[in-house]
Amino acid sequence: MTDSTVIYVQNSGQPPPPYAPQPVAPPVTVVMTTAVGPEPAIMACPSCHHQIATRIERAPSPKTHIIACILCLFICWPCVCAPYCMDSCNNANHYCPNCNAYIGSYNF
Repeated sequence: MTDSTVIYVQNSGQPPPPYAPQPVAPPVTVVMTTAVGPEPAIMACPSCHHQIATRIERAPSPKTHIIACILCLFICWPCVCAPYCMDSCNNANHYCPNCNAYIGSYNF
């Protein structure tokens, strides 16, 4: 026999099992976050490695919506928009101003 010889084994009249490809694991995305506070942080960007002061974008959180609902339930409807306007009631998402990479978030 040579290495290129193929041997077929006949089983009991059963067709061969269908080809089942092996499952491939999905690619893993690693997001590195850094502990940050409510104010811009001076640090080295983990993505571009430049020394930066982070850029902050404020975004409402579920807690912000809950506070607004509580104000509405207690007939303080003129104050419902106050939690959305206050920086202390919104999350602070930190980004690199150089490469726009997400660095971390500060949740109130």
